[in-house]
Amino acid sequence: MSQTPPPAPRDSLPDRIRDLAPNEIAEVAYLGFEDPEVIKLWVGEGDLPTPAFITEAAHQAMLAGHTRYTWSTGLPRLRQALSDYHRRHWGAEVSPDRFTVTSGGINALMQAMQAILSPGEEVIYPAPHWPNLDAIIRLLGGVPVPVPLHARPDGRLELDLDEVAAAITPRTRAIAINSPSNPTGWVMPRAQMTALRDLVRERGLWLVSDEVYNHFTYGNAIAPSFLEICEPSDRLLVANTFSKNWAMTGWRAGWLIFPEGLAQVFDNLGQYNTTSIPTFLQHACIAALDQGDDFIRTMVARCRAARDVFVEGLSAIPGITIAAPEGSFYLFLSVAGETDAKALAIRILREAKVGLAPGTAFGPAGQGHLRLCFAVDTALAQEAMRRLEAFFRR
Repeated sequence: MSQTPPPAPRDSLPDRIRDLAPNEIAEVAYLGFEDPEVIKLWVGEGDLPTPAFITEAAHQAMLAGHTRYTWSTGLPRLRQALSDYHRRHWGAEVSPDRFTVTSGGINALMQAMQAILSPGEEVIYPAPHWPNLDAIIRLLGGVPVPVPLHARPDGRLELDLDEVAAAITPRTRAIAINSPSNPTGWVMPRAQMTALRDLVRERGLWLVSDEVYNHFTYGNAIAPSFLEICEPSDRLLVANTFSKNWAMTGWRAGWLIFPEGLAQVFDNLGQYNTTSIPTFLQHACIAALDQGDDFIRTMVARCRAARDVFVEGLSAIPGITIAAPEGSFYLFLSVAGETDAKALAIRILREAKVGLAPGTAFGPAGQGHLRLCFAVDTALAQEAMRRLEAFFRR
């Protein structure tokens, strides 16, 4: 008697896993990761190595035997250093028991959404957006609800809070903000942050704030934090990472700030996500926080110089539209007449040996766009600009 064969393994997966779209940034990057001729501007990391005082702290911690399990939410000394860091830069008083140390910023956002999101619930966020945010929501069975950023006559972007309010439904659980923004460089004004805080309070929603790029602004001050205007009892979750400020992308260390009274919840989530990040890496993170302010200033100054190179060079190329970003370390450039951003990024990689991210990685609004990471040395930016100009002027 014949039996019906079981479905292929892939067909037995949940729809939200099987149908998860590939990350187009990675798709392009994988084509040239090992090519030494490629100037790699596709992913969000600079070209500086981790500072020696940070790597030495990790080394000494290993030699001292800090290689065993530790607190799920992080070493108490690290959580105190995080509290001191937020007081120093934003004047925000955040108790050490409101921090949990995570495996990078992505895991901070994952734990934030795990804590608050049930299947079928909606999360509103500005678009274009970091693709990982959309993916996290979908992985947990939630529904992403993008609200577009709009270009003003001067090219700068703005978010219409009336559109955000109109997107709220009975299924809305949270509003997620990434400011300064990846990929656009948009920075949410402080007055608008206050209005959004009042909106989520009124509607009983959660506010998830990705503040990874707060130091990377090109005016007179760092970007504001929701911690400056919210109370410990507000439904606020703030995600951050060691990756950008201190050139630690491969270390996979980040943190999440949660409301008072939820320490046990996030201790549990830490246990069941990663147990903890490696103990000796946490000692390196303490060194970054305690000794790394000068390095942050160096990083931001380098980014500002490279940003100016690319803005000046790209603005002079016919068919390319670009606005100088207020924050982060990305340019999001529009290329007239292009209808396949990924194919364009692959052509630039192969013909010009410059690695850029396709705009469609950041949602449908990114079609015809490319994202460029300018966290590089000025000389490297000038060489990349020379190659891009030659490509686009053919």
